[in-house]
Amino acid sequence: QVQLVESGGGLVQAGGSLSLSCAASGRIFSRYTMGWFRQAPGKEREFVAAISGSGGNTWYASSVKGRFTISRDNAENTVHLQMNSLKPEDTAVYYCAAGAGVVPSNGRTYDYWGQGTQVNVPS
Repeated sequence: QVQLVESGGGLVQAGGSLSLSCAASGRIFSRYTMGWFRQAPGKEREFVAAISGSGGNTWYASSVKGRFTISRDNAENTVHLQMNSLKPEDTAVYYCAAGAGVVPSNGRTYDYWGQGTQVNVPS
């Protein structure tokens, strides 16, 4: 069992930066691919970024590539999402997810989810 707790959301002006963190419980954190997904009001959940257990592989949605950076610290059981050049369309609840043997961009393949943290980028 893995429990995930996101933090770092908030209100930021367009063009600004925000860093999200996800703290995970459990002793086998490094076995899991970690992903960030987001859901805007009235829209389906969408993939944002993912990172392999070792941190050696990362994947990004085209909409955030070059602006967002995912990283992880296996010693601290945390995963981070650095978000730069934020846009109003980045406004959403951001969720951290963990899974083994996942398809990184497919949320249905992840096993564990956090409660989410709200990011607001007003237009």
